[in-house]
Amino acid sequence: MTALNGSREDALTIAAEVRSRRRSAKEITTAALARVGALDPALNCFTTVLSESALARAQEIDEKLSAGSDPGPLAGVPFGVKDLFNIAGVTTLAGSKIQAEKPPAVRDAAAVAKLKNAGAVLIGALNMDEYAYGFTTENTHYGVTRNPHDLECVAGGSSGGPAAAVASGMLPLTLGSDTNGSIRVPAAFCGIFGFKPTFGRISRAGAFLFAESLDHVGPFARTVTDLAAAYDVLHGPDPDDPASSDRPRSLCAPELKKGASGLRIAVADGYFADTGLPEVFEPVTRAAKALGVQRTITIPDAQVARSAAYIITACEGANRHLPDLRTRPFDFDPVTIQRFFAGALLPSAWYVQAQRFRRVYREKLLRLFEEVDVILAPATPCPAIRIGQPTISLNGVELPSRPNIGIFTQPLSFIGLPIISVPVFKPGRLPLGIQVIAAPYNEAAVLRVAAQLEAMGVAEAPVAAPTESVA
Repeated sequence: MTALNGSREDALTIAAEVRSRRRSAKEITTAALARVGALDPALNCFTTVLSESALARAQEIDEKLSAGSDPGPLAGVPFGVKDLFNIAGVTTLAGSKIQAEKPPAVRDAAAVAKLKNAGAVLIGALNMDEYAYGFTTENTHYGVTRNPHDLECVAGGSSGGPAAAVASGMLPLTLGSDTNGSIRVPAAFCGIFGFKPTFGRISRAGAFLFAESLDHVGPFARTVTDLAAAYDVLHGPDPDDPASSDRPRSLCAPELKKGASGLRIAVADGYFADTGLPEVFEPVTRAAKALGVQRTITIPDAQVARSAAYIITACEGANRHLPDLRTRPFDFDPVTIQRFFAGALLPSAWYVQAQRFRRVYREKLLRLFEEVDVILAPATPCPAIRIGQPTISLNGVELPSRPNIGIFTQPLSFIGLPIISVPVFKPGRLPLGIQVIAAPYNEAAVLRVAAQLEAMGVAEAPVAAPTESVA
C-alpha cells in the first residue's frame, strides 16, 4: 500500500496561524477534509464527516477575525469526536445499530460546545466499539478502525477512531471517553498522547454514557501542549452533569514550563511490573531513567480492583441497555451482547460489594499519594494486536485478547485518577504507552511529567501514515 501523508501541524500552531491571519480557517478546514478523504478509506476512523457545516463554521471564524473579534484560543483547529457525543443535527450512533434509528441530537454535547466556542472546527464523528464496551474498535456495524502504524492491527478502543485520526495526521485534536481504559489503550496502541482527567472534571452532558459511575471525557493529541490547551478549554463545573465536580477551573498550560522539577515520582512494581510482555516494561524503565527516578511503589490489591471494576462496568452497562437486551438482542454486536447478558445476570450483592471495595481501594491509593506525586506504569500488556486475534500470551498463559488488553488500565479507572498515556517508540516496532498517574485534581503534575518526557525525546507522537505491517 502506498503511504499517504497526514499533517504534522499541532493544534496551537494552527490556531496561531489563523489568529494572525497568515492562513484562513477555511484553508485549514479544506485541507483537513482533503486528508480525511485520502486517508480514511484505509483507516475507517469516521462514521460521519460534516464537510458542509465545517466549512461554514470556518467561514464564520474568518469573518470574526476580519471584524476584529477574537474567535478563541483554538481558532480554526480541526477536531473530531467519538460518536457518543451529541452533535446538533446528527444522530449519535454510539457504535450501535439500535441508536441509528434515533432522531438527531437537538444540541451539541457540553464538551463539543466548549471546543467550538474556543474556535475549533468540528470535522465529524469517529468510530468506536459498540456502546464503548471494548478495547479494539472492531465494530460489527461500522467496521474495524485500523492502526495507522500497521493496517493489519487494531487501533485499540473503545475510542479507536479518535486515536487513529490523530495518529494518522488527519486531525490534530480529538475527543474520546474512558471507562476502563478507552482513552489510554488506543493512545498507547496508536502512539499518541491520551488524557483521562479526574472523574467529573470535564462535563459528560450530552454524551451517551456506558457506565455512569466510571465514565470520563478527555482529549487526544500529538503534543502535550495541545493536550493541555484542550483540557484548559474543556474542564470546569457543569450543572447539567450530575457527576461534575464543583471545583473551580485551574489552568494547566502555564504549568508545563516547570517540567518534572520538584515532583516526587515512583515506578509501580508488583502487578504493574510482571503481567505483560517483557517489551512493555522497557519504556517505563527508560522514562524513569530519563527522569532520574529510582523509587518503586506498590499499588495494593490491583488484581482485586480490576475484578471490581469489571463487575461495576458490567452491571451498570447492562442495566442501561436492559430494555433492548430483552427485545432486540440480535441487533447488538455478538461480542457486546454476551458481555451485557453476563452483566445482567450478576447478583446485586456482587455490585454492592464491588462498590464497597471501591471506597476502601480509593482510600489506600490516596495514602500512596501522600508519599509520591506521580506514579509511572505501563499502559497495555502488549503492543497493538492483530485484527481478529482471539488470544494474547501473557506469562506463558493464553488469554482472551479483548478483555485482557486493559489489565493495567482497569485497576486505576474506577477511582477517578487523572492519567495520561504517553507514547514511546522504537524503530521498526509498534508504539507502546506509559501511564503517568497522579492524585485526583492534580492534572498539572501528569501534564508536567508528560511534557518533560516529550522535551527529553523519550515521548513522541510522530504522524503515522497508513503502511504495510511494521511488526
